[in-house]
Amino acid sequence: MTDTARETWLILGATSSMARALARKLAGRGATLLLAGRDMEDLEATAADCTARGATSAEAIRFDARDPESFPPILARMQALGGTPNAAVFVGSMPPQVEIDDDPAMLDGVVADSFTGPARLLHGLAPLLEAAGAGTIVGVSSVAGDRGRLGNYVYGAAKSGFTTYMSGLRNRLGRAGAHAITVKPGFVDTGMTWGLDGMFLVASPEAVADTILKSVSKRRNVVYTPFFWRYIMMIIRAVPEPIFRKLSI
Repeated sequence: MTDTARETWLILGATSSMARALARKLAGRGATLLLAGRDMEDLEATAADCTARGATSAEAIRFDARDPESFPPILARMQALGGTPNAAVFVGSMPPQVEIDDDPAMLDGVVADSFTGPARLLHGLAPLLEAAGAGTIVGVSSVAGDRGRLGNYVYGAAKSGFTTYMSGLRNRLGRAGAHAITVKPGFVDTGMTWGLDGMFLVASPEAVADTILKSVSKRRNVVYTPFFWRYIMMIIRAVPEPIFRKLSI
């Protein structure tokens, strides 16, 4: 395998269960992995696990969406690792909406975690993919961004912004031969959703990782996972606003 053909993957938010599932699957096909997040002990453990599973190399690096000073070392390391640059973004935070309503200052952190922080780093990474003329950025957004809901409208607004950003990035990268995919999970069995009321049709992190890999190989644009969430959200988006305002969803 030539150096340009070798897959190098930056995984942002690599301590999440979806990210860990994807990292393990990429390791199994010999990718080079750069695992980024805040919990270095957890990241180091995942890196060791991925190396044992067959990764060409796997290393941990600090990333905090609210701290732009953590971004340059990641970009420099991605350039040094070589290979075809790819990235998957699993970053986000969703505190209870009632807590944000009580303390509006929390809004800034949610937006930084779920939109502006990852977008700023991806803006620095994009030139690497353009120079390579290849590679894929996978941005994990959420069905919550399809329509503002009473229970999580700040998180939904941040993810809506990230979805729009990914659409523009897809147009930009496509002109150079690279690609960007927006993934919109429904309910997934993760730490973020643990204990939430109203959960149904919950997907496993492994199933989401499989969907991501298939979507990368097929160069999909926008993917709902599981697939039926596309139709669920189609119905929700079609509900007239006067009726939607009365619904407790």
